[in-house]
Amino acid sequence: MAITDRICPIISSVSTRAYNLDFFYRNSIQRSTSVAYGPKHRGTVTATVNPYSCTEAAQPEERKSLKDFFVEAGDFLSSDGGPPRWFSPLECGARAPGSPLLLYLPGIDGTGLGLIRHHRRLGEIFDIWCLHFPVSDRTPSPDIVKLIERTVRSEYYRFPNRPIYIVGESIGACLALDVAASNPDIDLILILANPVTRFNNFILQPLSGLLEFLPDQLPILIEEDFGFKHGYPLAEILETILNGADVAQIGRGIFRDFFATSANLPTLIRTLPKDTLLWKLHLLKSASASLNSHMHTVKAQTLILLSGRDQWLLNKEDIERLHRALPKCEVREFKNNGHFLFLEDGVDLVTIIKFAYFYRRGKTLDYISDYIMPTPFEFKEFEESQRYEFLLHRLVTAAISPVFFSTLENGTIVRSLSGIPSEGPVIYVGNHMLLGIELLQLAIHVLKEKNIMLRGLAHPMMFSKAVGSKLPDMQMFDSARIGGAVPVSSLNFYKLLRSKAHILLYPGGVREALHRKGEEYKLFWPQHSEFVRVASKFGAKIIPFGVVGEDDLCQMVLDYNDQMKIPFIKNFIQEITQDATKLRNGEKGELGNQDLHIPGIIPKIPGRLYVHFGKPIETEGKQKELNDKEKAHDVYLQVKSEVERCMTYLKMQRESDPYRFIFPRFLYSVSHGFSSQIPTFDLYQASESYGEEDESKTSQRGKVCYEMLTFLMS
Repeated sequence: MAITDRICPIISSVSTRAYNLDFFYRNSIQRSTSVAYGPKHRGTVTATVNPYSCTEAAQPEERKSLKDFFVEAGDFLSSDGGPPRWFSPLECGARAPGSPLLLYLPGIDGTGLGLIRHHRRLGEIFDIWCLHFPVSDRTPSPDIVKLIERTVRSEYYRFPNRPIYIVGESIGACLALDVAASNPDIDLILILANPVTRFNNFILQPLSGLLEFLPDQLPILIEEDFGFKHGYPLAEILETILNGADVAQIGRGIFRDFFATSANLPTLIRTLPKDTLLWKLHLLKSASASLNSHMHTVKAQTLILLSGRDQWLLNKEDIERLHRALPKCEVREFKNNGHFLFLEDGVDLVTIIKFAYFYRRGKTLDYISDYIMPTPFEFKEFEESQRYEFLLHRLVTAAISPVFFSTLENGTIVRSLSGIPSEGPVIYVGNHMLLGIELLQLAIHVLKEKNIMLRGLAHPMMFSKAVGSKLPDMQMFDSARIGGAVPVSSLNFYKLLRSKAHILLYPGGVREALHRKGEEYKLFWPQHSEFVRVASKFGAKIIPFGVVGEDDLCQMVLDYNDQMKIPFIKNFIQEITQDATKLRNGEKGELGNQDLHIPGIIPKIPGRLYVHFGKPIETEGKQKELNDKEKAHDVYLQVKSEVERCMTYLKMQRESDPYRFIFPRFLYSVSHGFSSQIPTFDLYQASESYGEEDESKTSQRGKVCYEMLTFLMS
């Protein structure tokens, strides 16, 4: 069966208006753990088994391979001809209601199948149309731009409140920018993979001359002499034939990624014959000239995906120029990938869109309803892609062996999260440790034990960065964004409560996370807060919690006060603070000091991290009562007092923990297995004695010492 029988074309030509035929979609089976739509947005997932409890065993969804690309490209060639046209793959059928349109503009191959490995997942959240250029098509770039414009304007007229996504590769990215420049009034979102926006004479002119020089019989020679006997990549073939290092390097750059196996050479040669490749270079020259004449009019939100190993048409200087020229542009680099980014293993466009918070269904991004929770495999992939960060996380987890306690309704403290309600809305209010080092431990543990995604209210600098700003790169905050963090604002807080989310709130903010020497467990909360009154409107539960252990993990040697005495560091702190969004403008003194800096610390032989969730404070049915500011303030002070009580409880009880330090924990793990749960202080004794040293605790320590001596002697 030809591919044209398996897809429904939406035929558009340059001489006639676009005809949108009916789509035929198959029903896809939704994952039982899918959390992409509807009430599944709301932080919790209703499932029999927690899919996040063991993400190491998570398996990827089945998707098409590079071999499928060549098979379907060959099917296209069997019935090719005519003008450029749109088509929608059948596997893109089971999309959610209200999904935005995504137009795919292909690169040098022109098949329109460049997203074949992503069709299924993209089809769940987009209405996908792909543009196909027949091999014999010679439509000039102005007419191609008009074709795309007609489609864009037609769909924008139908759904004026939805954005239109345009995904373009290399030449297709240039065409996408040209369309955006000509239509600044339309809400477009551009995702550009290795965009080519300037005709690089240094590379392309010699390449054009090379193609003109090569004989028409070259494809036959390649296929017969090299295609099946030696299995060489085409780059090596070009190097052998031409015997010229510079020219061969150009050929290698173009074809390294595409010509992966000799078995696919016949299809590839038919897809890109010499005259077609020459035409594509001419098309690039024309399109880039048109774009550069009015690039300043582009208003679209843009995400540029840059391959580190793409050297044939791409120049990093061009990307930097684009980044400066486009008003709303973010660049993400994939250092180990080549030119054909979307066909490579380990690249998932849906995951990239999630990380960048680039998915929206309305005129503006709604951080709550537009959020798509990561699948267990995405969570696993993210851990592997951020291997250094998560390797450090795993090492730290093993070293500090965090202990989590919660409080049941009857006041009993248990070593689990049983006291945390599964249904929202719930607000978790606690103390920040230095640099927020507890955040990753807290979020991952709650997700794996309770299947709850905590939606943290985070600093706005994690979500936007001005061109030229000295703030950290956006990719540094991927773990927070994929974990559901939202910019702190009263509107976002209100929306989270309305969606029954589990919200992580730190009233101490930046000042508490960047505290000074001797302020490890000091709260820097504002005098007044409105979160109690807002919580009462939705009957939200408020869970105070305390975190202890920073003083057993690191020692601060250079704090803010020390750094402000060093002139060049002081200037840098002032510059990055000015670039960031200013919070707490109404606060004075230390509470209003939001200067951003990195404290100088040295690690200690690790102790242990302790987290204690207090008893939930109910606000349901108290809306009328808590509308009174004084009564709401009393509850606010109660929450603050409970957080301090949780910290005091942990600081006292850890003194009786025989496994507080790493050496006893290591010996326990060796004797009982490294996957075993390491004990902590006796909760029964802790409930009766609020930290007093008694005989039972002394005997417990003696027992551990005896075990250590026995182990050493053995």
